Amino acid sequence: MANRSLFQSLRGVLAPATTTHNDAGGVAYDLSPRATLARLAATGCLNQTYYASAEVQLDRVLALAGQVDDAFIARLALYSRRRAFMKDMPALFCAILATRNLDLLTEVFPQVVDNGRMLRTFVQIVRSGVTGRKSLGTAPKRLIRQWLERASEAQLIQAAIGNAPSLADIVKMVHPKPLTDDHEAFFAWLIGKPWDPASLPETLRNFEEWKANRSGPVPAVPFQMLTALDPGHEEWTAIAKRASWQTTRMNLNTFARHGVFDRAEMIPLIARRLADPEQVRRARAFPYQLMAAYMAAGNGVPAEIREALQDAMETATANVPAIAGRVVVCPDVSGSMQMPVTGNRKGGTSKVRCVDVAALLSAALVRANPRTRVIPFETRVVDVKVNPRDSVMTNAAKLAAVGGGGTNCSAPLAMLNREKAAADLVIYVSDNESWADPRANRGTAMMNEWETFRSRNRNVRLVCLDLVPNITTQAPDRSDILNIGGFSDAVFDLLAAFAAGEGGAETFLREIESQPLAADRMTA
Repeated sequence: MANRSLFQSLRGVLAPATTTHNDAGGVAYDLSPRATLARLAATGCLNQTYYASAEVQLDRVLALAGQVDDAFIARLALYSRRRAFMKDMPALFCAILATRNLDLLTEVFPQVVDNGRMLRTFVQIVRSGVTGRKSLGTAPKRLIRQWLERASEAQLIQAAIGNAPSLADIVKMVHPKPLTDDHEAFFAWLIGKPWDPASLPETLRNFEEWKANRSGPVPAVPFQMLTALDPGHEEWTAIAKRASWQTTRMNLNTFARHGVFDRAEMIPLIARRLADPEQVRRARAFPYQLMAAYMAAGNGVPAEIREALQDAMETATANVPAIAGRVVVCPDVSGSMQMPVTGNRKGGTSKVRCVDVAALLSAALVRANPRTRVIPFETRVVDVKVNPRDSVMTNAAKLAAVGGGGTNCSAPLAMLNREKAAADLVIYVSDNESWADPRANRGTAMMNEWETFRSRNRNVRLVCLDLVPNITTQAPDRSDILNIGGFSDAVFDLLAAFAAGEGGAETFLREIESQPLAADRMTA
C-alpha cells in the first residue's frame, strides 16, 4: 500500500495550487496585474507597513503600471481620488500619465487634483524623477497654471499652507498669468514681491491689517496662518467658531488646551457641527478618522463632543448594506494588524491601527445586519461577543481590544466546518498575510477550508477585504470570491453589489472601469 498520508482521499473540490508566497512567507495566490494595481490604488499610502517598506510599495506600483494600459491608469487615478478618497496614489497615477499619455493627463488632472495639497503632491512626485522625468514639461505646467488661474480666493489661500514644495515654489516654476488684479496681488504676496494692498484679496488684506495691530475681528484665514502668530484665547475661540468640519475633528484637543470649551456656548456649537449628517458627508470622512478623533480625545474634551463623534460615526457608516441571508464577518486581530492603517511616516503616523479599522468595519456590518456572526481570528479564533444594539464605536473598541499573535486565515472557516455551519456570505477583513495556517498539500489552508465549506453551501460567497497594499491573496478571484481593497465607505457599495449576485473580481474592476473618460463618450 502507498503512503496513506500522501494519497488520502480529499473531500470536496480540489483547491487550486498556490502560485507564490506572501510578504510574511506563507503560501499564497497571485492576482492579475489589473486586480493587484486596483487594490494598491485603494490602500496604498506609500508608507512603511508591517511587511513592506514604502520603497517596495512604490516599486510594485511602477512595475504593475507598466503592465496595464494608459486608460486603466487614468481610471485608477479617478477611482482612487473620488471613491477611495486617497491622496498620494491618485497623484502618482497622474505623474505616470505625465510620462505616458498627456491627453489622458489633461482629462483627469482637474478631477484628481482638486485642492492645493494634491497639487503639491503631484509636483513633488514628478520632480522626484521616479516616474521617468524630473522636469514638469509643457503640458503639466499648463495644467498647473490653469489650476492656479481658476482657483477661488479660498482655494488659493488654503493651498498656501504646506511645504516641500510650497505653493510659492510652484508659482515660481510655472509662472501663471494673473487674470485679475486680485490674482496678481496674491501671487506677488505669495512669493515675497511688492504687492498693492488695495488689490490684495479681502481675506488676505484683513489678515495683514490684523497682523499689524492685532485688533478687530480675527481674519477668516486657515488657522495654520494664525498659529504662527501665537493666538490667545479669544483668537482660538474665533478659529473654532468658523472651523471646517475636518479642522474641528482634527483639533479637539487643541481647542481644549486653549480654553475654547470653557465657554459654555462653544460645546453645543461644535457638537452640532460634528454630528451634522450633511457636513459629515460633505467632508468625505473615513469612518476610521472619526475613530481616531474619538480615541485621541483627551480629558479636556467634553462628553457632549465625544457623543457627537459617535453620532457622526453612525452617519459615516449609514450606507452599510443590509445583506439578505446569513452573514459571517471575520476580522483579523493578529499581531501584524497592530500596524497603523496608513503605515508609518515620520511626523504623520495615524494612531488608528489596521485592527481598529477591521473592528470598525465589522461593527458597522453588525449594526446594519444584526444577525451577523462575528469570528475574530489570529493564530486561532478569538471568542468575543458583540451586541448589535451597541453603537458602532462601542463594538469596534471591544473587537480591537483582543488579539495579537500569528495570522491564520483558515481558522474561522475551519471552525465553521467543524460546526457544519451554514452561511450565504463570508467576509474577511484582514491584511491577508497568513502564515500560521496548518500545512496544506496543494492550495492555501484557507482555500482548502473554503472548498469544504462551499461543498455544503453551494451558493455561498467569500469577500476578502484587504486593508494594506500587498499583492497576494489567500483565495484567488473567481465567481464566488471577491478580493477588494480599501477603507473608505466605497467598500460597502462593492459588498452590496457582490452580495446581490454580481460576479467575482469583476465587481471591483468594473467599478474602476466605470470611471468615465472622453473616449467612452466618443465610442458610445
